[in-house]
Amino acid sequence: MKRFLTLATVVALFAGCAGSKTAGSGGRWTSLFDGKTFTGWRAAENPATFTIQDGAIVVFGPRAHLFYEGPVGNHDFKNFEWRAKVMTTPGSNSGMFIHTAYQENGWPNKGHEIQVNQTHTDWRKTGSVYAYQDVRDVFVKDNEWYTEHIIVQGNKVTVKVNDKVINEYTEDPGATRTSGNERKRLSRGTVALQGHDPKSKVYYKDIEIRVLPD
Repeated sequence: MKRFLTLATVVALFAGCAGSKTAGSGGRWTSLFDGKTFTGWRAAENPATFTIQDGAIVVFGPRAHLFYEGPVGNHDFKNFEWRAKVMTTPGSNSGMFIHTAYQENGWPNKGHEIQVNQTHTDWRKTGSVYAYQDVRDVFVKDNEWYTEHIIVQGNKVTVKVNDKVINEYTEDPGATRTSGNERKRLSRGTVALQGHDPKSKVYYKDIEIRVLPD
């Protein structure tokens, strides 16, 4: 009996390891924010829009963007998962940019914005791939923490809110932005957080990334 249980245990452990390998084939989650400093991050346009309070990045002030420029993946990601705990306040607007690059001023010209907005007047709500595939429904409330999880794989972007898939965008080779003529394509690049306007206040914490195979 003892021998049988030992063998069963070994088999179970092997199966568990195999399952873990499959689930984690894209590598382990890595924190991008230490909860205390902006190490690895670089703010543009209005740096004072970003502060740190109680382990969270507080976004509150004039338009600004906070770009990750740290060592993880040499801040150049193609296929990856990116998630953070987010809390919006009433009437606030923000965003999580993917495949972008540092830019001194203005709205980023490179990459897609994944919207963060429950009650701002902009009808494009949380989870929208902004102006490419938008979400009108609201899935969470202001003043409550939720998880926004973005998966970029090839020409597909999947957005989850609290583990629920709310948007799946597959890039069309002919896709163009609905406002303006500039073309925004999935490519590769860093990630960034958006400060939208002086009336918007949004919190981010537990910011993590997991690099997936190209």
